[in-house]
Amino acid sequence: MTTTATFSISDLAQEFDLTTRAIRFYEDMGLLQPGREGPGGRTRVYSARDRARLKLTLRAKRLGLSLQEAKELLDMYDSPRDTAPQLRRYLALLETHRAQLERQLAELQANIDEVRAHEKDARATLARSARPARAAARKG
Repeated sequence: MTTTATFSISDLAQEFDLTTRAIRFYEDMGLLQPGREGPGGRTRVYSARDRARLKLTLRAKRLGLSLQEAKELLDMYDSPRDTAPQLRRYLALLETHRAQLERQLAELQANIDEVRAHEKDARATLARSARPARAAARKG
């Protein structure tokens, strides 16, 4: 007899360093679908599939994807459709996201360049203002 691994909400929260509230939020978003046990079905029981979906959701978040985008990707892999359309959709999503990150990176680089220019100007102003003070100190 084979037993399937199950996890409590606390197990997953501890493993992935999340709050139980965050896990319930992912459940509300449709990313996780735990079974229910106990009186009135109050106890959530997460499957290995739920654990894998949570892990992939967190990976998608680290990549900067929205939870809706993560859900779309996970749902694609759960569907019985052919993998070629799924992979094309996944590639399109990744390409869009990469382009967005590249735009953000360019904006950040422009901001860094502007800050460096202001630093250079401030240093030059400081150096100019220090010269008269040193000259006055030598005269006195």
